Amino acid sequence: MLSFISNNIGTIIVLAVLIAVVAAVTAKMIKDRKKGEHLCGGDCSKCHGCIHSDAQNKSE
Repeated sequence: MLSFISNNIGTIIVLAVLIAVVAAVTAKMIKDRKKGEHLCGGDCSKCHGCIHSDAQNKSE
């Protein structure tokens, strides 16, 4: 087991960093979503493919 870790320490470190980055980005996206912020910035007037533009137009 120790030989496996010592032979692959670089790969293990890179994998740990990647997991940390993905977790941080996911947590930020969830936090922003709960605050009501949209992933695209929420400026639906400039977005042709915005999924929440119909709901916003109905409320105006």
